[in-house]
Amino acid sequence: MTVINGADERRVISTGSVEIDKKMGGGIPEGSLILIEGQSNAGKSVVTQQLLNGALNSGFRCVLYTTENTSQSLFRQMASLDLDVTDFFLLGALNVYRAPAAMDPQMATTIFDEILNHLADLEGRFDVVFVDSLTSFVSQVPEQATLSFLTRVKEFCDRRMTIFFTIHSYAFEESMFIRMRSLCDAHLRLRVQEVGDQLMKVLEVAKVRGAEKSTGNIVNFDVEPGLGMRIIPVSSAKA
Repeated sequence: MTVINGADERRVISTGSVEIDKKMGGGIPEGSLILIEGQSNAGKSVVTQQLLNGALNSGFRCVLYTTENTSQSLFRQMASLDLDVTDFFLLGALNVYRAPAAMDPQMATTIFDEILNHLADLEGRFDVVFVDSLTSFVSQVPEQATLSFLTRVKEFCDRRMTIFFTIHSYAFEESMFIRMRSLCDAHLRLRVQEVGDQLMKVLEVAKVRGAEKSTGNIVNFDVEPGLGMRIIPVSSAKA
């Protein structure tokens, strides 16, 4: 496990991929709030699962809130990408909670409050939290309510909890995303790009505050059954 040097030493969450970690400046420092933003089918959940697997293998205790999977379907999907986390779940190092998609503003507000209360209960027992995704909730409430929720979430990060959340690019206008990005410590943006006759997933590491080294910009990748994220060299991507 990597540790950032300095008086305020912080552990670093590895993705489990040396190439991706390099692009992130060595990994994600603990105590960060991380926005994973992207269009549909751009690989947000796969990147989240890669980070979850990396965090567990780095010795962190993790929680995942998912609107898209049950624990069983999540474990099957991750195992199919060579990211088997079942043992961590059985040993108590991983908890998975199914979060229902919000159908109206009241439900979204209620779930926001429940997540905040749950984070308070998890504090001191779990290190890293993933929320995949916030889209259905934020689409039901005013933008200020989302910013207020994230501001309160950030208070947990100030006490060393690391929190990742994914959101679809269509959820907000750019002005709102600018405000969210400024609040977050790290920002990962995903998109699908056409290269010749091939569609390729692109991960842009926009910022990682507190990274050990300067961050890189772009990771081109594909997702292969049995292998997971396969990094595509820039030369191949341009071919």
